[in-house]
Amino acid sequence: MISKEELRPLELELNSPDRAIRKNALAEIAELCRNRQLPSEPAGTLHNMHCHTCYSYNGYNYTPAYIAYLAKKSGWLAAGIIDFDVLDAVEEFRESAEELDINYSCGIETRVFFKELADVSINSPGEPGIAYHLGLGFDTGEIPPCAREFAHTMRAQAAARIKKIIGLVNDKLDPVRLDFEKDVTALTPAGNATERHLCQAYREKAEALFTRREALAEFWSAKLGIPAAEAVKLIDNPVKLEAKIRSATMKKGGVGYIAPTPQSFPPLEAFNSFILECGAIPTIAWLNGLSGGEADVDRLLDLHIDKGAAMLNIIPDRNCYPDNPARTARHLAELDRVVAACVERDLPVVIGTEMNAPGLKLVDDINCEGLRKHAETFIAGARILAGHTLFSKLSRGYLSDWAKRELPGRRERNAFYARLGECLTPSRFETVREWPESAEKVKSMIDSIEPTA
Repeated sequence: MISKEELRPLELELNSPDRAIRKNALAEIAELCRNRQLPSEPAGTLHNMHCHTCYSYNGYNYTPAYIAYLAKKSGWLAAGIIDFDVLDAVEEFRESAEELDINYSCGIETRVFFKELADVSINSPGEPGIAYHLGLGFDTGEIPPCAREFAHTMRAQAAARIKKIIGLVNDKLDPVRLDFEKDVTALTPAGNATERHLCQAYREKAEALFTRREALAEFWSAKLGIPAAEAVKLIDNPVKLEAKIRSATMKKGGVGYIAPTPQSFPPLEAFNSFILECGAIPTIAWLNGLSGGEADVDRLLDLHIDKGAAMLNIIPDRNCYPDNPARTARHLAELDRVVAACVERDLPVVIGTEMNAPGLKLVDDINCEGLRKHAETFIAGARILAGHTLFSKLSRGYLSDWAKRELPGRRERNAFYARLGECLTPSRFETVREWPESAEKVKSMIDSIEPTA
C-alpha cells in the first residue's frame, strides 16, 4: 500500500494547470487502484453530484481529475461535476471517472428567465424572474450541431458580463485595475471567468501594488468602506477578503452589480431545449423554499415539469446553521416539504455541496439528523443519474425515446435507472458486449449482478 507521503506528489499533480501532467498522474493512480495499492475508504453511500471544477470556479482549485480521485479514495457512491455556462470539464472528468471506475455525471448551470415567475424572486435572491437552472447527465462535451449556437451565445454572454463588471469595478478600486486577458483568464483553464475569479485577481493585484501591510489595509479600508481594524484582519484571511470584495462591489448595491433584465439570460425553455438536444436532463435548482417563487412548491414543480424538468437538485448544507437551531429547523422544514413534493411526483432528487467557495463541505453527511430521513431518496437520485449517464452511451438515457417507449411511467423508469446505477460501474458496463433492446431483458441481466455497495 502506498503511503500518504508517497501519494502526496501525485495529488498535487492532479491539480496541476497542465492537463498532460494531470492525465499522467491519474494514470499512475489508476494503476495503484488496479493493484489495490491506493489507500481508500470502502465503497459506501456518500456522494456529491454537484461539484464545480476549476473550469468555472472551485473553492479548493480542484480539477476534474482530482474530483474523480477524491470520489475514488473516499469511497463515494458517485460524483458529479457542474460548471457555470460551459461543458469544458466534461471530457476530462468522464475519462478520469472511467479510468478509476467510479459512477459519475457531468452537468452545466446557468441563469435563465422564467416568465411565469417574472414578478417574484425564485432562487437568485432579489432578482425577480431569474432562476439558476441545471442540465445534468451529459455524456460528452461534444455539442451537437443543432445546439452549438446556443452554447456559443451562452459562453459569450457570460464573458461579456464579466468584462462589464471589470469596467465598473476598476473605477471603484483604482489604482488597482484589472485587464481581462492579462489578469483574469490566466486564473482559468479555458477563460471562463466568474465573479470569484475577479475577486481573487483584485486581491492579488492589490497585494502586488501595496507591498506595505499598512498601505494595503488603508487601501481596502477606503475602497470597501470598512474600519481600518477590520481591513487589517481581512488581509490575513484571503477567503473573507474576497467575499467582502464581492459583496461590496459586485452584489446588489455595489458599483459592479448589473441588474438583470429578461434579456440578460436565456429563456428557461431555450436552455431546456439545449439540454435535451445534448441528451441530458433539465434539472430544477432549489434554494431554500423561502422566496416568493419557491414558497408554492407545488406550482413551482408543476411549472418546471411542464417545461421539461425531470430532476431536482438540493444543496443540503445551505440549509444547516450550527449556531442557529431555530433557523436550521425552519430551513429543514422547507427541505422536507420539497422532498415530499418530489417523492409524490416521482421526481428524482440529487444533492451536492457545490464546492464553489472555500470552506464548503466536500460531501454531505446524509446520515446526520436533519438528512437521515431522506437518505434513500438522495441515494436513489444519485444512482438514477449515474445509470442515465452509462446508458446514454447507447442513446438510452433517462429522457430518450427508448426510455419513453420502454419505461413510460416515471416510477418504473426511476426504478430501472436506479438499478443500473446500483449494479453497474463504467467497467461493468463495458464488459457487456451487447445490451438487449428490451428494458425487461436488461432488468433480468442487471438482477444477476451484485450491487457495487
